[in-house]
Amino acid sequence: MTITTTLSKQAFEQALRDKGACYHIYHPYHIAMHNGQATREQIQGWVANRFYYQTNIPLKDAAIMANCPDPATRRKWVQRILDHDGADGSEGGIEAWLQLGEAVGLSREDLLSEKHVLPGVRFAVDAYVNFARRASWEEAACSSLTELFAPQIHQSRLDSWPQHYPWIKEEGYFYFRSRLSQARRDVEHGLALALEHFDTADKQNRMLEILQFKLDILWTMLDAMTMAYSLQRPPYHTVTDQPVWHTTRLV
Repeated sequence: MTITTTLSKQAFEQALRDKGACYHIYHPYHIAMHNGQATREQIQGWVANRFYYQTNIPLKDAAIMANCPDPATRRKWVQRILDHDGADGSEGGIEAWLQLGEAVGLSREDLLSEKHVLPGVRFAVDAYVNFARRASWEEAACSSLTELFAPQIHQSRLDSWPQHYPWIKEEGYFYFRSRLSQARRDVEHGLALALEHFDTADKQNRMLEILQFKLDILWTMLDAMTMAYSLQRPPYHTVTDQPVWHTTRLV
């Protein structure tokens, strides 16, 4: 879709929502998890790799705040960091994801070591953080608008996983439950920013491209996991059966 005439706020919001057709809930890997067709290794691989994304969300949000000169926006945006890092003795989303890891049979040490993070996942997530550092704060903030579609994906896991994967411990689902309300709150703020700032045809085209970039990141992460855990073709599989790829943060 290429916008030639500036859309009204209502029409632009619909154009953003229409991007949900490319959300990673429709990726075959996620569909298999939802339908109970994923193996234990595939679930564990997803949790371990997605943890890298989770730990980078506060870094992304801190970069947005660092570039944002507006105190009112920063006061709202900082809640996203607290949601993941925790505050005032309360546990945040990163801790909740560690509990999910334990619930599917992974150790905290394995998750924190990042040794299971595939290069394709790392490259995709790092691209997202670097975009947030370099883009204008408005563009970086609104790249988070895949949250428009997030409540559906969290609810789908809560609906299907307990039925299909009884071996996953109940305490592992806290993250998904907490994000149902948090994502809706974040959408309200992020969408208001997008509708206010992207007020010309050129800006609106740019925003749709940014949202597609974020969708590309989420989809590419699952592509990497598909190669490693579904097709049994992890990186360097033709030369070694060892995970020789780099496991440290270099950027």
